[in-house]
Amino acid sequence: MKLLRRMAYLSVLTVVVPNVVNAQEPLLNLQEAVSIAVQEDPWLTASKQTQEAFASEAIASSSLPDPQISLTAASFPVDSFSSRQEGMTQLVVGVSQAFPRGDTLSLSRKQKNQLAQKQPFLRADRIAKVKTTVTKLWLDVFFSQQSIRLIESDRALFEQLVSTAKASYTSTEGKARQQDVIRAQLELTRLDDRLTSLRQKEEQLQSELSEWIGVIAKSTLPDDLPSLTLKKTLLSPSTIPNQALYELIKEHPVLQATDQDILASETSVELAQQGYKPQWSANLKYGHRNDDPSGNDRADLLSVGVTFDVPLFTDNKQDKQVRSAKFKTEAKKTEKLLVARQLIANLRSTFLQLNRLNERAALYHEELLPQMSAQSEAALTAYNNDDGDFAEAVRSQIAEIDAKIDALAIAINRQKLIAEANYLLLSGV
Repeated sequence: MKLLRRMAYLSVLTVVVPNVVNAQEPLLNLQEAVSIAVQEDPWLTASKQTQEAFASEAIASSSLPDPQISLTAASFPVDSFSSRQEGMTQLVVGVSQAFPRGDTLSLSRKQKNQLAQKQPFLRADRIAKVKTTVTKLWLDVFFSQQSIRLIESDRALFEQLVSTAKASYTSTEGKARQQDVIRAQLELTRLDDRLTSLRQKEEQLQSELSEWIGVIAKSTLPDDLPSLTLKKTLLSPSTIPNQALYELIKEHPVLQATDQDILASETSVELAQQGYKPQWSANLKYGHRNDDPSGNDRADLLSVGVTFDVPLFTDNKQDKQVRSAKFKTEAKKTEKLLVARQLIANLRSTFLQLNRLNERAALYHEELLPQMSAQSEAALTAYNNDDGDFAEAVRSQIAEIDAKIDALAIAINRQKLIAEANYLLLSGV
């Protein structure tokens, strides 16, 4: 009976579960997934269109209003409607041109250009966010697929344990108990349920990933976990002052986009201040008169004039408009402060988590995984030598599977935190 158990054990140790990939189904690596997501992102196209719209509005807003043409039949007598009866009767053609207040035109163009210049920063932020999001989704799919492969590779051991327990139980010389057979079958069923749950999760994640890279029934990922490079390392993030962290994130595109909002809002203050200046309008009229009833020639008339308003009562209009524009500017500055504080907090938290994960990764690879492997091997060897408990052998095998998946989860989460940290450390466009 010992020989039967040893043969089963050795057969399990030599089981190799290859990663069978359809030759017609190419592997989707992380770099390709990110590249596709960025290229296929319609938001970036919309942002470029918005920038072009603001650029066109800048030109339009700096142009003078269209001149106005007037045609007038003036001072016609109502008794005869004759154009010769009265000397004041005229056919008048007029043209007038309005001139906006102060520097309104140039300031309007300046403001539209400032809003247009915001879009490149928003695009840089969007590209970085898309890369981070797709990276995390890709890593989640990778974790699901690798977890399935780990469990499938160890499932063969439990199949052998079931077979061995059944053979020992039915043998006259066997010492296996019925509960050993049931326990082995139960753990095999639990593994199958775990595999089903992981496959369900993988399908969900594949669906979420396809939202970014297109409709793909199932993407097969490479076996090797990509190693992302951290832009900067913070050894003691808990003790670094906020000002030092701000220096790391001050050039982040989302803050630069907010700076453009602030500049545009400051221009709004200048525009509101133009309300204190008069608005001018020039007009030119030419009046044609017919000859008098005796045939004498009447001179045509020319009129030239300007009109302007006088902003005298400013308390409830101009003053309030300027005050409103100033408050909006201060609100934008406060918004930037809040965004900066959030970036700083996220950066500190990300590096704290990353440092802890580095410690856990070292602990798993240097101590825990070797210990779990040695324990499971010892428990299985003891059982095969009729010197150990079957339940303990099963528990040790399950514990080793869990430890491998936990180590994989730590490695995945570490890469996700690196992606998040690189987004937070982004600068420029």
